[in-house]
Amino acid sequence: MNGNESEAMRRLPRTCRAADRVLWFDEVDSTNTVARRLLAEAWQPVDVAGPDVAGAATAAACAGAAGAFGDAIADAAAEPPIAVIVADSQTAGHGRLGRQWVSRPGESSMVSFATVLPQSLVTDSRVNGWLQMIAGLAAIDALTTALAETGADRCCASHGPKDDCALMLKWPNDVFLHGRKLGGVLLESVMPPAADTPMAGLVIGIGLNLNLPADHLPTEQATSLQLHRAPLPDPLELRDRIAAGTVIALRSRMRAFAVDPTDYAVALRDETEALCWTLGRRVEARMTDGSVTRGVATALNPDASLTVRADDGVDHVVRTGDVGVL
Repeated sequence: MNGNESEAMRRLPRTCRAADRVLWFDEVDSTNTVARRLLAEAWQPVDVAGPDVAGAATAAACAGAAGAFGDAIADAAAEPPIAVIVADSQTAGHGRLGRQWVSRPGESSMVSFATVLPQSLVTDSRVNGWLQMIAGLAAIDALTTALAETGADRCCASHGPKDDCALMLKWPNDVFLHGRKLGGVLLESVMPPAADTPMAGLVIGIGLNLNLPADHLPTEQATSLQLHRAPLPDPLELRDRIAAGTVIALRSRMRAFAVDPTDYAVALRDETEALCWTLGRRVEARMTDGSVTRGVATALNPDASLTVRADDGVDHVVRTGDVGVL
């Protein structure tokens, strides 16, 4: 066991038991960047990342883990392998559309998960939109379990009525609590270097505010878990519990999706509709072409896209872009 493995086991014992591989760092630029490098090294162990802007320790840890994770990838048809990358702080983290997310030790959980699925599934536009929803649902699964196991599931109701205390998803990638953003989920695909490789990589970055003081919240729309749930355990223990629970939920959900994506998408649609903060609310959709649509989010569609009925009565289907609740 090398130094990185020993430190990961000390700091994240539950996650180490749940995942195929865990890499821990004191500080990195972005855990998603490290996850992409790990996948690339597992497929083709060369210096694919170019200059070591994240430092020699990151490069060495990825190189050391790549062999074992590559072996797990070879067996991915039977069981989706999952590697976890955790940093106490990151300096260049980002969410969808390049929004910056900088974390400080003890305040937030910044964790990335690397896995693989059949490339035919990852690139199938009829169902691949549900991969983002699977990631968000897995985060909620893990949060719910961790809070229940530690006795921290009592709602403080410090922001809004108690009936808003359920964890929700704002389409397509935010975790909401009491109508405010608790965290975000960023999913990125990583294609293998060889064209005949049947699997494609997925990097799932999940950032959650766990113990962020109210006066440190980045926007008025943001919140932090300790403002709503009590009593919370130590932030590092809570991070470990959430990361381990996310691994378990992701593996179960990804396995079900790979076995029968069409039928599982139907079940996912029902589950997501019940937890979707966006549906039925007035929204502003900013499209990738720069256009803006305002209206009411009326439907979650079979391909995981969102239908917005504009103020002029015209329905618009949103597949990519940014949708904010007004």
